[in-house]
Amino acid sequence: MAVVPADTSDTASAPGSSGSLDPAASARPLAAPTGARGLAVVTGASSGIGAATARALAEAGFDVLLGARRADRLAAVAAGIGPAARTRVLDVTDPASVQAFAAGVASCEVVVCNAGGALGLAPVAEADETEEARWRWMWEANVAGVARTVRAFLPALVASGNGRIVVVTSVAGHQVYPGGGGYTAAKHAAAAVAQTLRLELLGRPVRVIEIAPGMVDTEFSLVRFDGDAERAEAVYAGTIPLTADDVAEAVTWAVTRPPHVTIARMDLFPRDQASARDIHRRV
Repeated sequence: MAVVPADTSDTASAPGSSGSLDPAASARPLAAPTGARGLAVVTGASSGIGAATARALAEAGFDVLLGARRADRLAAVAAGIGPAARTRVLDVTDPASVQAFAAGVASCEVVVCNAGGALGLAPVAEADETEEARWRWMWEANVAGVARTVRAFLPALVASGNGRIVVVTSVAGHQVYPGGGGYTAAKHAAAAVAQTLRLELLGRPVRVIEIAPGMVDTEFSLVRFDGDAERAEAVYAGTIPLTADDVAEAVTWAVTRPPHVTIARMDLFPRDQASARDIHRRV
């Protein structure tokens, strides 16, 4: 089973996946939040940016609801956080799974749409039927998954009186590079969804925040290259990339600004990166 991270986290099943979700895990009632800052929801929370963000938000005083496909890894992340964390299995490419994930949440302050990811690095002209399936998955996970998650939680965000939607995109949401057509198209669309939401929610008590990281040292490249560790390691060779904690700190800072302040978009690069293509590597 290929479980793909969202700029380093998981929750959506890739084409050809064979894993299954536990429906009972999403049907359990959700207790009322007790954290001083209320409830924060994080998708793609079983690893990488999602797991780090869940930990950071809990440390900042939020109760956290973690969603991802891998129940065992979700449980491990939640155990590390403690009683502030709850988990539900989630596949953002499945509308029914998203609805079950959001069921019973009457009010929440923050939703971090982090689930998604990349598959492959094929040129556009070489995108055969297999690559087309990967492109469709990337659209479902990175774009439709965001829309589904927002739609499911919007009433709860409005009910809080101070809702924040965070869409984790990528430098690939604003720049392109050879071989990245499917992924950059999906992330550009996710960025457009965030911008559109900000316009559509104007006048309602919900802020929309986009976090666009550059290189982050997580499972992202390993999954993109179907477990080819040598190829994945080459992505970061000779650089000091961002860590998942760096991005989590940015998310947490953005959602804890005063209610009248919107961090509309934050681009986050390591010092060794100037763009999607311009990277300084130490020999």
